[in-house]
Amino acid sequence: MSRSAFHSPGTFDALRVTSDRGVLTVVIDNPPVNVLSLSLMGELMTLLGALRDDTDSRVVVFESADPEFFLAHVDFTLVDDENATADPTAGAPAGLNVFQALGEALRTLPQVTIVKLAGLARGGGAEFVAAADLSFAAIGRAGLGQIEAIGGIVPGGGGTQYLLHRVGRNRALEIVLGADLFDARTAERYGWINRALPADELDAFVDRLAHDIADLPEGTIAAAKHALPPQDLAAGMLREHEAWAGQFAKPAAEKAIRGGLAAGAQTREGERNLEEVMRSLR
Repeated sequence: MSRSAFHSPGTFDALRVTSDRGVLTVVIDNPPVNVLSLSLMGELMTLLGALRDDTDSRVVVFESADPEFFLAHVDFTLVDDENATADPTAGAPAGLNVFQALGEALRTLPQVTIVKLAGLARGGGAEFVAAADLSFAAIGRAGLGQIEAIGGIVPGGGGTQYLLHRVGRNRALEIVLGADLFDARTAERYGWINRALPADELDAFVDRLAHDIADLPEGTIAAAKHALPPQDLAAGMLREHEAWAGQFAKPAAEKAIRGGLAAGAQTREGERNLEEVMRSLR
């Protein structure tokens, strides 16, 4: 990967990418609340695809330009995009829908991937966090939630499978069906993230760890990833997609999504208490 691949002006609209001694830092900047829109998903897929051939970057750190929101969730306005909802597998690898494809592209990168979570991540944003190799969250500021069940659906971007293998079936069912926002300490205790840290220590900790890993002797990262490969989730992803698509086709999902937008979803105020906003629509 040449430097111009990620650093030329105009390469990305919602991503800011810098490199330092083998650590590539990706700052997500998609105001007002870092919604996971189709355009942002496209930029992330382009970045992740290019990273597969990048031998200079050993560690990739994802963070947000917005201190309150890492990735809010998948864009609710996609309910009005027939191309996004009519065939969610279009353009995705065999056996995956487009939302699952993003998580799997991240989960299978040769580099070590780290999420630095200082704000909120729900739905597709929480799935992105769980797809990374390592994730660290700020106590008192970070939050994770799979909010889909309030709208009558289930996670459809890999969330059920990532949760099953990270936290176990019982806690995964609590997260998916309870649809609450989990604080950093609880997410750590459940195994959803690696570690919860005081907010004022998060940056220094992730920076130190990322550079320590990047400085390891040649071949060490590849050897560790070979010995600890990502679990094969193909069958589970198919089950998840069938469950998600079956529920998404029902009127309750569209009603909840449109109601959520009307009630303030995807605004800063609405996103701060999105679970309450969505439950108020029942």
